Amino acid sequence: MPRELIAIAPRTPAIREYDDPPLGPKQVRIRTEFASPKHGTELVAYRNDPEANRPYDPDAGVVKPISSEEGLKRFPFRLGNMAVGTVTEIGSEVTRFRVGDRVFGHLPIRETHTVDESEVDAVPEGISDEALVCLDPAVMAMAIRDARIDLGDRVAVFGLGAIGLMTVQMARLAGADMVIGVDPVETRRKLAESLGADVTLDPTVGDVGVKIRELTPPFAPIEGTSPRRVIGGYRSASQDRSGSGVDVSIEVSGNTIALQQAIRSTGFGGRVCVLSFYGRDASGLYLGDEFHINRIELISARSESLPMREYPRWNLDRYVSLALKWLTEGKLRVEGIIQPVVPFDDAPEAYKLIDEHPDRAIKLGIIFP
Repeated sequence: MPRELIAIAPRTPAIREYDDPPLGPKQVRIRTEFASPKHGTELVAYRNDPEANRPYDPDAGVVKPISSEEGLKRFPFRLGNMAVGTVTEIGSEVTRFRVGDRVFGHLPIRETHTVDESEVDAVPEGISDEALVCLDPAVMAMAIRDARIDLGDRVAVFGLGAIGLMTVQMARLAGADMVIGVDPVETRRKLAESLGADVTLDPTVGDVGVKIRELTPPFAPIEGTSPRRVIGGYRSASQDRSGSGVDVSIEVSGNTIALQQAIRSTGFGGRVCVLSFYGRDASGLYLGDEFHINRIELISARSESLPMREYPRWNLDRYVSLALKWLTEGKLRVEGIIQPVVPFDDAPEAYKLIDEHPDRAIKLGIIFP
């Protein structure tokens, strides 16, 4: 019998057997070869954290919290976010695939999948399995379009997990002149530097806001010119509010203290774009300080909150297509992001590791025999 990875209780992963269902006329059966979970929101549900028990009611447009006891009713549930595999059977009315085609999609971590042909896509030529399972964090990072990073901007990225590492690269693609990465884990900081960050900082050592301002001083007048000089017929005034700080901060860690430091790091009139999900009390966040005085623009960005700000020109399909194109072309690199990589039999212990020792993992990869 095939097997799958599930959470049988909070913070308790296990492998269980299951039966493949009969194949429908428009369905395909897939043998999994590589899979990966989502470390952020998936771990929230796996732990039965308070964030998991604040479901959004789309009809009311508000969150309606449930109790922790009610949250336990979701167990057991399947774990996993994306998978890659080969089609082994097709239904009588399937037109998109043949037996032997390689496909990928948003699928749990299990040995086989029986899904409608519309739920998966063909693997493009020239892309690795590791890059395919990074499509989800890449699409999530695409929401930084809302941050409006401009040519020559100085950008700080707080949180260097899979989404943060994609954000570092996208900030550079958007035209940033300087990208600063912030994360307490040394391996993540080193990886961010290899993927395009100019410098990285450990937020547990010193005042990150002050350090970033020291790294991004005001632009001084060119030596030998007057404080007020004429350029092309226009006057440049030295008393303009062009103080230190980045133009844009991106918060990807889900930590409110990091959000406070992102605000503190951002220059007068700059923007803080929040990709993160916060489900707890906003401890360590002080909106009466730099946020108020420096007139910071706070932007909530989320790829899956539709329609997008730039709809109809931009929609989720465009995000996915562009992210997949960049991953295939190598404009978005994934070297070092998928770690550790373990065989399916070791998946429960590996899943515990990404929860209990986040410093030892960035995005878990699981290979199947």
